[in-house]
Amino acid sequence: MSLDASLVGTKVEGHEFKYDWKATVLYALGIGARRAELDFLYEKRGPLVYPSFAVIPPVGAVQELLERSGGDLGRMVHNTQSIRLHRPLPPAGTVVSTAWISGLYDLKRLAELRISTRSELDGALAFETEWTLLFLDGGGFGGPPPPRSDAPKVSKDAVPSFVHEDATSPEQALLYRLSGDLNPLHADPEFAARAGFPTGPILHGLCTFGHAARAVVLAACGADPTRLVELAGQFRKPVWPGDTIRTSGYDLGGGKLALQVHAGDRPDPVMTSCWASLRPLEE
Repeated sequence: MSLDASLVGTKVEGHEFKYDWKATVLYALGIGARRAELDFLYEKRGPLVYPSFAVIPPVGAVQELLERSGGDLGRMVHNTQSIRLHRPLPPAGTVVSTAWISGLYDLKRLAELRISTRSELDGALAFETEWTLLFLDGGGFGGPPPPRSDAPKVSKDAVPSFVHEDATSPEQALLYRLSGDLNPLHADPEFAARAGFPTGPILHGLCTFGHAARAVVLAACGADPTRLVELAGQFRKPVWPGDTIRTSGYDLGGGKLALQVHAGDRPDPVMTSCWASLRPLEE
């Protein structure tokens, strides 16, 4: 079923999301935080908040737009994700988000739906996110192709400035889903098998995204989450709970990092077109 180009501009306003330190700690555990990261896990130390938590507050508004789209959500995959932080995330607050369909692109057999969000805390802009979703068999409506990615590329002989490895637990997806994404693909073996994953439920793409964010914060920012201000990437391959996620960072100068994300010993990256922007160290 082709999507309708008139969807562009459809908006959800005033979506409210209240959270407290328990939600940010649960999220940190969901993206693999360990006891050594106690500043992110213990309320007596804040706690600090991983910047990728920004994907959590607007997800209800994003879901509402997806339901309005008329596309087959059972034939949809998450394609890309980006976040941009305008201020550090506090350990508790009320986020008010606006989300809108900012693009619909024709890939012949596939359709790419782009959703943008802006979220405020205490009346001031806190962060923005962008999501692209692919609808299988949703193309062919005569729309434009998607814009080309301007993500930095890494040469084959480039040497990473850091490599961060993190073994996920077999229960990682079951833990991450408690932050709001209850898709049975990440919990139910029978559902996963029907969806084409006979070996079992896969990890949420946004959990892998969170692992990449955490790797950057720990390996490139001295565990200071306020320094990571942008992160973007494309999901290319599935990750299974129990896989080791390996994030390699390449310093491009000017506070920019190119990232490569692999899982297990498989040669192909699980995320591509991945990059981050860092706030410079204060003197």
